[in-house]
Amino acid sequence: MPKANTNQNFGYYSGWMLTKNTWLINFMGGSQNIYLLEGEDTAMLIDTGYGQGDLRSYVEKLTDKPVIVVNTHFHLDHYGGNAEWEKVYIADNWEKDTSDGWRENDERFPYPDYEKVIIGDGYTFDLGGRVIRTLRAKVAHCNSSLFFYDETYNMIFSGDEFESGQTLMNLSKEKDLAVRLQNMKENAERLYALCDEHTLLLPNHNGAPIAKEYLLDYVGLVDSIFAGKPQIDEGLNHKYIENAPDSAKVCRVRFGGASIFAYREEVEEIAAAAKE
Repeated sequence: MPKANTNQNFGYYSGWMLTKNTWLINFMGGSQNIYLLEGEDTAMLIDTGYGQGDLRSYVEKLTDKPVIVVNTHFHLDHYGGNAEWEKVYIADNWEKDTSDGWRENDERFPYPDYEKVIIGDGYTFDLGGRVIRTLRAKVAHCNSSLFFYDETYNMIFSGDEFESGQTLMNLSKEKDLAVRLQNMKENAERLYALCDEHTLLLPNHNGAPIAKEYLLDYVGLVDSIFAGKPQIDEGLNHKYIENAPDSAKVCRVRFGGASIFAYREEVEEIAAAAKE
């Protein structure tokens, strides 16, 4: 059997209607989600994937409304197709997360110099009978994360900051895990405060929607590390992380249904400090 090429793996899109006027667009063999929200006047596309295939044509088969494009954060699997559109709304500090301009200024796309519009906490989009409010995440998974709260349909789009499987903490050269963990806890508490029994929590990886209780597990995970009792797995149990250059330095920490990847040395230093 011939092997699938990159375009087949990353540029094949499928989708289904999650709720009325809300599409979940799936790719990467089902491991990643893009979201399309329709209002009465306008639609919103949340993230653009790796930039393989023709995402714009696929989106235009689902909606005939003008499309506003936003990024949950500026990692390559979320902004790769940005240049298929004229304008994209993103967070500040995006330069700290980009992969050396990966897919930027790519002449294959119609808008290689697309406009980047910086938005932050409290910025709202009125799609026509559907209001989306932006929440600026504190630095945890990365430096440029935005949450999008659909106030009309009671949905929270959490990007890669909170997933059912795991969250990769920014593996930066700065030893700042303690700060990022505290930020993760505050982000989780903020999102949980918005939830009621009907809220849908929608991450970009590892299944969607997921239970809002995952947010409490992330709070518990952070508390367990600061209490000096991190639950560290024997292995990483993740084929992509295992193949990363620094994989030998990384560990997986669990609590309930939540887990993170972080540098083991930093996790152990924070835990040890709690015992002193």
